[in-house]
Amino acid sequence: MCVEPAPPPPGRLTRRGVLAASAALAGTATALASGTATAAGPARTGDLVVEGGTLLDPATGDVVEDAIVVIRDGVVRAAGPRDRVDVPADAPRLDAHGRWVLPGLIDAHIHLNTAAEARDAVRQGATSARSGSTNFYQDIAVRELARQAPQQAPRLKAAGVFVTPDLGDTVLADPDLTPLARLEDGVRSQEALRRVVSVNLARGVDVVKTRVNERAGLADQDPLTQVYSHAQLSEVVAAARRGGKGVLCHSYSEKGCHDAVTAGIRSLEHGVFVGERTLHEMRRRGTYFTPTLTAIAGLAEASDPVLAERGRTFLPVLERAVLAAHELGVPLAAGTDSSGGSIDPIGREVELMRTAGLPALDAIRTATTGAAHLLGLDGTAGRLARGHAGDVLLLSGDPLADVSVLKSPLRVVRSGVAL
Repeated sequence: MCVEPAPPPPGRLTRRGVLAASAALAGTATALASGTATAAGPARTGDLVVEGGTLLDPATGDVVEDAIVVIRDGVVRAAGPRDRVDVPADAPRLDAHGRWVLPGLIDAHIHLNTAAEARDAVRQGATSARSGSTNFYQDIAVRELARQAPQQAPRLKAAGVFVTPDLGDTVLADPDLTPLARLEDGVRSQEALRRVVSVNLARGVDVVKTRVNERAGLADQDPLTQVYSHAQLSEVVAAARRGGKGVLCHSYSEKGCHDAVTAGIRSLEHGVFVGERTLHEMRRRGTYFTPTLTAIAGLAEASDPVLAERGRTFLPVLERAVLAAHELGVPLAAGTDSSGGSIDPIGREVELMRTAGLPALDAIRTATTGAAHLLGLDGTAGRLARGHAGDVLLLSGDPLADVSVLKSPLRVVRSGVAL
């Protein structure tokens, strides 16, 4: 059965779409009401001077002691040694003596469904992020929350709803999805795949999320089972590209990974059994690898014995894949795959990148400059340089010696406001 021909949904984020997302996101409206920003007013940004700390620039690896970072209206105006930076006399100060100073981190795969989860992510150091999809366009609302009240949510690239064979209750996320409920075989035909992508584009997503394998986190599913063919994945990629968007793809098996990469996805998510031929293809194409080591490590701690054994088996395989990718020059991005109300610190993913064999600076880059490039945030996130966002972490120690300090930042600054 195919979807009956119908005009595409309107090419803008409608009031209906905003209200549906906000209602499902219980808490966003309250968060906005309690903040200083309103739909009619400016977002709250700050002026701040972070002084006296040891500043690390992930792009160059340069370390500057007794550094000054000057933030005006939420944007870095200057950063460097004290004797080379003019410090405004009237700006509030944040004493960073004895601390290391880094840019806010980026979680390139996270599921934010509530305002509380968004706040938690920021306070654990993820000041920018990319959604791994939500069921009812909650990430669209979180993205708007971040624009209106930046201290309450990461700067977010939204993925909307998952392009997956079985939408389940997600058919209720938008009336334009409900015709898909009639399909006996689920979202598999060209028309159905295009429909989900087009509704996502109409709702204003920044990226499109799909899958090639079943889930690892459900004991009754086999993550090596392939659910979409190369042709179907190519259809999703083509539909997304017509809207100017890239695709991230949930994947596990080597064949699935290879099909996804050669179909033209922008980033491979999870990718436990990705093989050398696919890694070479990823390097050639510039396809990113977001391994979500945190999520796979979490499986090993599951109470369900099937999931625990899966995690213990998968984690060393994925660690080897991550190191092989790094050595081949495949770009890597850090993502926790946090979901279900529990937000893992993005610093944990950096720590696991280090455990997999990456040098400390390269591990840090997966959550700063590397992830910034994947998200299209070059010049905004990933560094504390002139013109970049005033998002800062203060750390208790040297992350180049011990990346675990990234898991528990002492202070987080979002858009020039210290939290």
